[in-house]
Amino acid sequence: MDLRIFTEPQQGATYDTLLTVAKATEDLGFDAFFRSDHYLRMGSSDGLPGPTDAWITLAGLARETRRIRLGTLMTAGTFRLPGVLAIQVAQIDQMSGGRVELGLGAGWFEEEHTAYGIPFPKEKFARLEEQLAIVTGLWGTKVGETFDFDGRHYRLADSPALPKPVQRKIPVLIGGHGATRTPRLAARYADEFNIPFASIEDSERQFGRVRAAAEQFGRAPDALVYSNALVVCVGKDEAEVARRAQAIGRDVTELRANGLAGSPAEVVDKLGRYAEIGSRRVYLQILDLDDLEHLELISSQVQSQLS
Repeated sequence: MDLRIFTEPQQGATYDTLLTVAKATEDLGFDAFFRSDHYLRMGSSDGLPGPTDAWITLAGLARETRRIRLGTLMTAGTFRLPGVLAIQVAQIDQMSGGRVELGLGAGWFEEEHTAYGIPFPKEKFARLEEQLAIVTGLWGTKVGETFDFDGRHYRLADSPALPKPVQRKIPVLIGGHGATRTPRLAARYADEFNIPFASIEDSERQFGRVRAAAEQFGRAPDALVYSNALVVCVGKDEAEVARRAQAIGRDVTELRANGLAGSPAEVVDKLGRYAEIGSRRVYLQILDLDDLEHLELISSQVQSQLS
């Protein structure tokens, strides 16, 4: 099972903090550094010093890391026009030497749109489907040919469909809990399906829906990677677990129930149960970005047992 580091910078983080975490991610042998795509803090955090942009951050990290994959869980489809997004992601793939992945979702947090003057359309899912068609269509168009698209929400004509990514195909991640439309969209466009903050039982149910949709679409279900995103809080003993839970404003019992919390042995056991239902990759949501010792513990006593 791959372990990836997943950050929530809208809660309060500078680029330098993210760079430090990304370099630790690389040095400690994790597979990837991912971040959310939000412009407004959530909950009781003050969000200081303010938001950072997901793709500007990843552009910087592309030049300052060498091995780890880089991506988003999830880029908000409401933030960027699909043609512009395709250019941005392809350029960062070039800047990283082919290490970028695109998680793309419909966008859901209305307050951040209001706060920064970003339109928040009522019909977001249909827009997302067109965005996926455009982004993947632009990347897949052969050099020298043009790309056209005539949809309800977006129209492109005679696009040169440039620049091209380094990777033959940038992996596309689609995720969520939706029972019908989300699995169908994943079956059509996704290389990876991710379910965030879900129990083993709910994950197994949703993976089954995606596998069934893939078969209906004519794809082998195992052609997709199935993954989870889960909050993590690991400690060498109960006191350390409690200290880390307090630092992120969470209850230990709740974290054990809804995330990966406890001793390294407890977390390894729970990851094994996710693996049994088909999860091949877990994004570890790290909420205290200053606690690099947490990453070191996970690397030395959790990741080492998985490999």
